[in-house]
Amino acid sequence: MQAPPYDTVSWFQIGTDDSEGARRFYGGMFGWKFTLDPDGDGYDLINYPGAETPSGGVSHEPPGENHAMFLVVVKDVRAACAQAEKLGGKVALEPTTSPTGLVFAYLQDPSGNRFGVFTPPPVQP
Repeated sequence: MQAPPYDTVSWFQIGTDDSEGARRFYGGMFGWKFTLDPDGDGYDLINYPGAETPSGGVSHEPPGENHAMFLVVVKDVRAACAQAEKLGGKVALEPTTSPTGLVFAYLQDPSGNRFGVFTPPPVQP
C-alpha cells in the first residue's frame, strides 16, 4: 500500500464516552465497520465498505472529552508543532510516540479548532 502524500488529511478520529453508541450510529449511517485496534486499548479502527485499510478511529474517552477531528500526515511532527505556534496556533498535546513508532500531536488553530498531525511508524522490513 502506498503512503498518503504529506500535508494531506489522511485520518480522522471520533472521541466519545459512548463508543458502542458511536459504532451503532456511524455504522448505521455509512456502513462503516469497526475492529478493536490490536496496538491500543480503548481504540476502534474504522473501515469504509470496500476499503482495504482503516481510515479513522473511535477513541474511547471519559465523559466530557467528546470530539471529532481530522489528522494530517506530516514529515516531522515537531516541526509542524513549531510552525503552528509561529502562525498563532497552539500545541494542545505535545508530540507523542506510540508503541509502534507512530508519532502524533494535537494542535489548535488560532480560532481554537483542534486537529492532529502525525508521522506513520517506520516501515518494518
